[in-house]
Amino acid sequence: MHYEELLKELEEIVRQLEEDELTLEQSLELFQKGVMLSKKCSKMLDDAEQKVSIILKGSDGKILEQPFHINQEETNNGV
Repeated sequence: MHYEELLKELEEIVRQLEEDELTLEQSLELFQKGVMLSKKCSKMLDDAEQKVSIILKGSDGKILEQPFHINQEETNNGV
């Protein structure tokens, strides 16, 4: 599953827990599923962050700390 799909499912679980009249067993089952989905989403975000860090490593192997925005000059110069 993609991150967006997991997040959508997690949001639906939260909605059900907040709005629906569920039995204790149903609530616990949904809660457990929500925790599992939350952990998957967190791992996916951590993995994405690691990929971005790899991309931003300099030639000396050190991570370059740069903001994620494009300068107007770079956009105009085709960079």
